[in-house]
Amino acid sequence: MDQLVRLCSEYGALLVFVVVLVEQLGAPIPAYPVLLLTGGLAARGQLAFASLLAAAVLASVLADTVWYLAGRRYGPRVLGLLCKVSLTPDGCVRQMQGWFIRWGAASLLGAKFVPGFASIATAVAGAMKVPRPAFLAFDAAGAALWAGVGLAVGAVFADVVDQVVQTFEEFGRWGILLIVFGLVAFVTWKWWQRRRFAQQLRMTRITVEALSGALERGERILIIDARSPGVWADERISGAIHFGSESFHDAAKAHPRDALVVVYCSCPNDASAVVTARKLLASGFEVVRPLAGGIDAWRSAGGSLA
Repeated sequence: MDQLVRLCSEYGALLVFVVVLVEQLGAPIPAYPVLLLTGGLAARGQLAFASLLAAAVLASVLADTVWYLAGRRYGPRVLGLLCKVSLTPDGCVRQMQGWFIRWGAASLLGAKFVPGFASIATAVAGAMKVPRPAFLAFDAAGAALWAGVGLAVGAVFADVVDQVVQTFEEFGRWGILLIVFGLVAFVTWKWWQRRRFAQQLRMTRITVEALSGALERGERILIIDARSPGVWADERISGAIHFGSESFHDAAKAHPRDALVVVYCSCPNDASAVVTARKLLASGFEVVRPLAGGIDAWRSAGGSLA
């Protein structure tokens, strides 16, 4: 811990830049402890608050731009990759898409304060074609707010931070082991959540070809859209009903319990569709299938859209 304090004192802005850059690129390394320490040092005049904030914002914007450009170029594929390597369940993509539909680029102002959302938020911004000037402006503002809070808290509570540092120094190696144990426990817990969620996603899908064939044969099928209302209003599979709407409740009452129900979304691993499908099964429907690949696969196959 003493070495960390010395590093913060000697390298200040450079250390903040490196740690924030690595964290915002997706590594499970918390940057806030460094922001708190350097904020406390800035309060004592040992470091310049402005340079620390500038370093943090520059690192954030650089890392976020990487994910923004990846999302803009590769769209759902990069979101799928993020959900595979992230410790955050796939449903966060749907939530971020909903935020962007409602708030637009302004969603980036608070995304960094939600654990696991920073990289996904910027990738979603790219995938949803947020204009680059708007992205850079709101992302920089969000980064300044996020880093500024960390530095300010460290400055205001500098004495408390010192006490924590001294406590860990008294523990010596045990203090380091305690920190490592806490980090390992956190990552393990998030991994277990992720694994449990992945197990829940194991469910029989229906392919685009099978759905098209069933519709052509005139089979009675209830098609449910599990995306956010704003996305559904812009584009949907022809005949689809939005889950939770009044028309959904009416259609659900009239649909035979043993007839096919198809649920789709536009998120990685069909996560939202699977979650919704399980709710429908629990409500009494007997044959519920998520659409493999969601609306993106349907569109690519030339399926009818409304």
